[in-house]
Amino acid sequence: MSAADSLPTITLAGQRIHAVTMQQTLDAIAADAKANFGGWVVTPNLDILHKLVHDDAFRELVAPATLFLPDGKPLIWASKLQRTPLPERVAGSDLISTLSARAADEQLSVFLLGGDPGAADEAAAVLRERHPNLTIVGTECPPFGFENDAEYLASLEATLAEARPDIVFVALGCPKQEKLIVRLRPLLPSAWFLGVGISFSFLAGRVQRAPRWLQSTA
Repeated sequence: MSAADSLPTITLAGQRIHAVTMQQTLDAIAADAKANFGGWVVTPNLDILHKLVHDDAFRELVAPATLFLPDGKPLIWASKLQRTPLPERVAGSDLISTLSARAADEQLSVFLLGGDPGAADEAAAVLRERHPNLTIVGTECPPFGFENDAEYLASLEATLAEARPDIVFVALGCPKQEKLIVRLRPLLPSAWFLGVGISFSFLAGRVQRAPRWLQSTA
């Protein structure tokens, strides 16, 4: 059994959500990656939880994900109201930093896929400056309409297969990033995939995140 499989869960609006801290999340992903157990992280906020409840196609798309982590205070509040409290918010926009730091310590490699043009490279530069030991094996910004370009998708698959990252951050927004993750996971069964939305732009300083006190209410 993988480390992620043993993590506790609750049910919120009919959806499985993992009742874990950031530290538990990092420990499980690092342990599984080093043991060649791959996985997929989805971080539901209120909007994504609504999709999971009301959009059958999206719910089926992400059903194979390994971890569903609460990204948003409303999920924390709702879990407390039903007396199955989630311990804390585990946001995708935080995971790109915390998991990269852990990857540097554990000698796990990272690939940054997506974002606005140039954002992945800028985010990679920030991560390398913070963590000189971090191995970033590639960055890629898919062009507009890439999902309908068979030649490009074949090239992307070849790039990832050659790079063989342990962790892939996919920053394309929901549900585009989830659809791409489903396509790419079979190529890298030992890798961890995380959909992180606009996080490359946050990390690169292109878009400012809300202050911490305001994040705690979102």
